[in-house]
Amino acid sequence: MTVDMTQFYQVFFEESAELLAEMETLLLKVDLAAPDTEELNAIFRVAHSIKGGASTFGFTDMTEVTHVLESLLDRVRRGELALTPEMVDVFLKARDVVNGQLAGHRGDGQADPVLAETVCAALKRLASGTPAEKAEKAAEKGPGSIKSPEKGPGSIESSEPGPFSAICYQIHFSLPETVTAAALDNLRGGLAALGKLEILAGPAPGAPAGNHVWRLVSNSPETDIWETMAFSVDPAGLKIEHEAAEPGYGFFDAFHAALVTPEPAAAESPQQRRATDAPAGVIAPVNMGRRESDKATAADATSIRVGVEKVDQLINLAGELVITQAMLTQTASQLDPVQHEKLLNGLAQLDRNTRDLQESVMSIRMMPISFVFSRFPRVVRDLAGKLNKEVELKTVGETTELDKGLIEKIADPLNHLVRNSIDHGIEMPEKRRAAGKPEKGTITLRAFHQGGNIVIEVADDGAGLSRERILAKARSQNMTLPDSISDQEVWQLIFAAGFSTAEKVTDVSGRGVGMDVVKRNIQALGGSVEIDSTFGAGTRMSIRLPLTLAILDGLSVKVGDELFIIPLNHIIESLQPAAGEVKTVRNQGMVVHVRGEYLPVLKAHEIFNIRPVAADTGKGIMVILESDGVKKALMVDELVGQHQVVIKSLESNYRRIRGVSGATIMGDGKVAMIVDAGMLVRGMKPELRAAA
Repeated sequence: MTVDMTQFYQVFFEESAELLAEMETLLLKVDLAAPDTEELNAIFRVAHSIKGGASTFGFTDMTEVTHVLESLLDRVRRGELALTPEMVDVFLKARDVVNGQLAGHRGDGQADPVLAETVCAALKRLASGTPAEKAEKAAEKGPGSIKSPEKGPGSIESSEPGPFSAICYQIHFSLPETVTAAALDNLRGGLAALGKLEILAGPAPGAPAGNHVWRLVSNSPETDIWETMAFSVDPAGLKIEHEAAEPGYGFFDAFHAALVTPEPAAAESPQQRRATDAPAGVIAPVNMGRRESDKATAADATSIRVGVEKVDQLINLAGELVITQAMLTQTASQLDPVQHEKLLNGLAQLDRNTRDLQESVMSIRMMPISFVFSRFPRVVRDLAGKLNKEVELKTVGETTELDKGLIEKIADPLNHLVRNSIDHGIEMPEKRRAAGKPEKGTITLRAFHQGGNIVIEVADDGAGLSRERILAKARSQNMTLPDSISDQEVWQLIFAAGFSTAEKVTDVSGRGVGMDVVKRNIQALGGSVEIDSTFGAGTRMSIRLPLTLAILDGLSVKVGDELFIIPLNHIIESLQPAAGEVKTVRNQGMVVHVRGEYLPVLKAHEIFNIRPVAADTGKGIMVILESDGVKKALMVDELVGQHQVVIKSLESNYRRIRGVSGATIMGDGKVAMIVDAGMLVRGMKPELRAAA
């Protein structure tokens, strides 16, 4: 039976990516002095699981690297070789190579075969116990000069490509009456992924219960056979015998055998056929990393994989339901509550159920920030080593959740901020020692909820920002600065395009690109960046983001006959100023006096070209907005109320409008524009604070 293998690719890609992330985490926290046996076994199982899946799908490049990686890991976990820092470095490089190969098969890039060969050579050298300088001399003499001290399952006999040693196993086991044909096929598939499988004896076709004798030629150790069969076979009834090695059979033959699909034993029901239509080896990638020995939680067994596009469609439908429910409520508000009591009660219940449904659906897209934080131990380790600095990474609030769309988009800005803290913030060990600090610097990643937002902090205990140095650099670039400028405004200068205080340009920093992109990307997500720094003590950068990009808590206001929604996270307060509190400044604009400070006034009717109800500033309402520490007052005609609205993209459905970030549909069916409060505060009018 021929099966389309491509239908299983996505499962393999997702499982492998998760396992590679797990491998990196385990490698970064392993104790070199006393490595935990279970952690070493877990790292080995990752390599073995990916190798089995890659063999099944014919991804030979991944199979070759993971096989050599698995062989070295096997010797380390058995105590034949001591774990060294060099091994961990090479393991991480091998993990990166496999990740690149995985991306290549996924269509996200192209793997580097030269790098793969280099890493495999390093793994073989370490497996042979040969020092680096010795390996280089041996390589000059020709291939085949590096040999492992012991031969056996998975050992490497030569540095040149060729077949690896294999063992013939004869497997005797019995299955109870309750076993199904599908379970037997799954078992056959799991063993076929390990090598060349042959059925020597067994019950009649279609009757899996009874005694079986199978023959397996494989490079894998016997423990892998026990682990593979542990799902279906009682260990008390399992016996594995070794036969003489089969000449000429090696790893690439095992790979070929793994692609062979056994025919179904007998006619099956449609339900059984769907369960067994997959090729024999497909069960390996589907179940990889889910064994009991991996300490899988109950949640793993009750979770399912759903495409993001399906979740987005569900969220969109829930949003449409909220809008429809709001329309019904708006219409019902005009009915007599006495005559239509049951209808109104039903609509009230519908309102509660709709809100609960929306919150439940939104929670599906919520993911813990640990998905982002987990990549930074490797970033810190590699960059600190490159710069000869000692840096420790601490994470707080890894379980804090935010929208999946935000998680994908916040990773790059956070990566730049962390790298910036290591390069510019953390001092060299000798400098820290002279300043009375520990030689090892600390970078802390912290996430927490605050109101309707999530705050992500990147803090370091390094040198902090120098106000004088930043101002001197700004003046050297002919930037116009007021005489009195606050620390917060000085810190914001580092986000200017082309601005850098680095003394020399390196491949890490110094070109003045990056921080401006960080700020622009965060602002595009409706967020803001704040900086708090103390010279000599450290710097904390705080990113404030909405929890989701799909719904919004906002204040509805009227300008003329039009309705606008202002995001609540940008609103400080609203007020109606007295006549003497609004002043004109040098014919440039207006300011309003609010609690001891003068704030520039933005007139909404002028921005959006609408005829106002109250053109007189004394009759308008001032909504005080804040973004990135800057405040401005937006003058509107009327405050209507607070709403939770479903955001619709105006740009994809119409076009981009200056000062507007999106749209929503209100309960009466009308469209209301969502104000881009951050843009209004940052750039709609000249900054008047200094002049005031």
